[in-house]
Amino acid sequence: MRDVPGDVQLPKWGIAMASVAGVIRRHQDEIIRRWTEEASRAASARGLDGPEFKNVMPTYLASLADEEGAPGTLASVRQAHVESHVAARLRQGFNVAEVIEEFAILGRCITSMWLNAPTEARPSALDVERLFTGLHAASTVVTERFSRHLNEDEQTEKRYMRLLQKVTSEAILEEEPTSLRDLLKEILALLIEAMGAQSAAVLLYEAEGEKLVTAAAAGLASEHLEQHATSMRPCSLLRKVGAGGEETRSVSDEATAPLEVSPTLRQHGLNTLFGVRLPLHRALVGFVYVGLAEVRDFTAREKERLLSLGQQLIVHLDNAKLYAELREKIEALQAERALRERFVSVLAHDLRGPLSAAKSGAQLLMRHPERLDQRRNLALRIDQNIERTDQMVRDLLDANRIRAGQRLPLRLDTCDLGIIAREVFEELTALHGERFILLAEERVRGIWSAEELRRALWNLGSNALKYGSPTEPITFTVKRDGDRARASVHNFCSVIAPEDQERIFKPFSRTQSAHAGPAAGWGLGLTLVWGCAQAHGGRVTLQSDEATGTTFTLELPPDARPFQPHTP
Repeated sequence: MRDVPGDVQLPKWGIAMASVAGVIRRHQDEIIRRWTEEASRAASARGLDGPEFKNVMPTYLASLADEEGAPGTLASVRQAHVESHVAARLRQGFNVAEVIEEFAILGRCITSMWLNAPTEARPSALDVERLFTGLHAASTVVTERFSRHLNEDEQTEKRYMRLLQKVTSEAILEEEPTSLRDLLKEILALLIEAMGAQSAAVLLYEAEGEKLVTAAAAGLASEHLEQHATSMRPCSLLRKVGAGGEETRSVSDEATAPLEVSPTLRQHGLNTLFGVRLPLHRALVGFVYVGLAEVRDFTAREKERLLSLGQQLIVHLDNAKLYAELREKIEALQAERALRERFVSVLAHDLRGPLSAAKSGAQLLMRHPERLDQRRNLALRIDQNIERTDQMVRDLLDANRIRAGQRLPLRLDTCDLGIIAREVFEELTALHGERFILLAEERVRGIWSAEELRRALWNLGSNALKYGSPTEPITFTVKRDGDRARASVHNFCSVIAPEDQERIFKPFSRTQSAHAGPAAGWGLGLTLVWGCAQAHGGRVTLQSDEATGTTFTLELPPDARPFQPHTP
């Protein structure tokens, strides 16, 4: 034993050779303190938050201190500690090299405890080798665990990619097409499962402009999340989610977060949001959010998964949108073909009657020209049939003009709407008897087309006669309401269903009751009424219910000239 001056204390190592386990037991707190400082600096240098320990590394270090006298007996215990540590690091977004470096730092912190000790007080070379063999084994476990995790994660991602494609494909191929909103809710349920989240929302915008195509949410507080997401303008979302060229941006429950979690969402259990900007793919651009009940950051792998799923989502949704547009075009072409066939049928059937009658009458007159004076009634019927045919052709041409988006040409002059209504009332009364009532204010005057207004009121009266109750009166009402003039036709009949009201003014459209009833018609009368109102700068409205019956109202401005197309 060496002589030591009386005023100098012996080193705490003592003279006997130390063991690694003994060094760890004596300096465990110091080792953990140094390891925490160095590991935190390494993580911070890579842009990671300070590591959270949850007693995993201290427990692993304690297992190294228990090796003395029984090397290798705790290998399985230490492996369990390492796997627990790796699982925690995976959740925090560490990669494999960063976790392996943590064990290398631990080795340096342990060896630093005897660097200043006398040679004979240091652990033996065999003991030190055993320590680093154990740390190397830990690094091997880290590598294997990461590799297994990545393989499992990749398979999981492939599975959800496949499910995503399956959902959209089935929706596209259904005979009754699924609405985009319903499809999104089904996809969001998959997204919640894939991300281990509690809630998700998606916003879709047209690529040109900021028009919202649709929004949907699913999971916890879905209604509030959808309202929260749609309350933000897309331009601000583009700046906040994916700012600086990044595709993702964490939105956590902090005051300094780029997008805050609203108090309402917090009250309903959502404390962390994560937003992904969906990449532009043809017609759509959008954003996906996933929400967590807990407060934590999303890992790098979670961000990659959400971005990958989001990329596939926008591709499938764009395809679904294109397919829906194609289906609409096909349906429009089929409707166009049906309309052409209907048009030909009208020309072949309805016009043939008056033309044949006129032709037969003309031939009869030609065979007996000496009896012309005696056949004046026949000549009058010929003229009436030709006039009827001319009116049919005019109605068809005007309906086609309206359908093409053109305004009806008007010959404007000062006229009185009450007088026009009275002329129609008298003609219908002469033809069909005392079925009609006229309530007209005096001097409801304006600059309009008397010819078009007469045709519109005639069509409304004829419709009421065809489809109204045969025992109830049909009422014409003309009045001035402020600076607008109103002419309405009321009758009692079966209620016009809301779905029929949406399409009743389109050419060749008839309600279900009209198809089922005995009255025949082309389905052009209301189209011409709508065209008359639109050409005057007015509108036509419909009110139909069981209690009050059905009323069509033609509303006109006092002067139709400002609404006419300008001609050079």
